Amino acid sequence: MHTITASPASLLHRLAAIIYDVILLFSVLFVASIPVVVVFNITWGSPYYGYYRAGLFLLCFLYFGWFWVHGGQTLGMKSWGIRLRSNRGPSISWRQAMLRFVTAIASWGVFGMGFLWSLLREDRATWHDLISDSQLIRESRED
Repeated sequence: MHTITASPASLLHRLAAIIYDVILLFSVLFVASIPVVVVFNITWGSPYYGYYRAGLFLLCFLYFGWFWVHGGQTLGMKSWGIRLRSNRGPSISWRQAMLRFVTAIASWGVFGMGFLWSLLREDRATWHDLISDSQLIRESRED
């Protein structure tokens, strides 16, 4: 019989999952940009460029938010056996996903301090874990 144990995800596992997800997300953003640039000719100097950037930001949020709310794992997280759990229940809400997404950006924006914070905590929580009242766990199977 298999038992699954859960422990807080390490910074190394988080970063590995992020690398996977960034590669996938850049592919999605590239494909989404083709009609915008080719068909509508929206480039840096266009008056609609701000809308284009806002659309890319929304697409990034939807990528992460959808996976977090529906099953707690992006494709990168699934590859590394990491799952996002709410501290309030089985899965996070869209509100928690938005808080997590925005705070994760801020965590990177201050030279990764929000991620490095996890090295100082026994529960390995980052700023976005704390703000969104959620946690990343690493699941492993034991025989």
